[in-house]
Amino acid sequence: MSNLEVPMYRARTRDIDVAVEPYYLEEQSSPEDSRYVWGYRIVIENKSSISVTLVHRYWNITDENGIVDEVDGPGVVGDQPRLEPGDSYEYSSGCPLDTPSGVMFGTYDMKTDEGETFKVDIPAFSLDSPGVVRVLN
Repeated sequence: MSNLEVPMYRARTRDIDVAVEPYYLEEQSSPEDSRYVWGYRIVIENKSSISVTLVHRYWNITDENGIVDEVDGPGVVGDQPRLEPGDSYEYSSGCPLDTPSGVMFGTYDMKTDEGETFKVDIPAFSLDSPGVVRVLN
């Protein structure tokens, strides 16, 4: 998908950049059954001078009715990637909702070689079915 069709959402915490590109998965969605599915691609870039390991993730997923689902667990997609200075890590995942739109945001816990753990923001991003007015800028 081009950036003209789907916005890229970005956040930076302690020189760790997180970019998210959401996209609607029409072939997996079934609006008549109140099932709406999105995929999202995430790129994490370590622009700092230290190595970090992504050890934990937290997601807050809110549908258009305000119903919140929280996802909390180790790593991402079964991995706990280590990022040296200048490295990037990319993965894709998905999210189903019962409503045509919603919002996701969260944090990653990063751990340094010295044992310090700190949170990195995942930017809030909008999940909107085609034809739905964008909720989040």
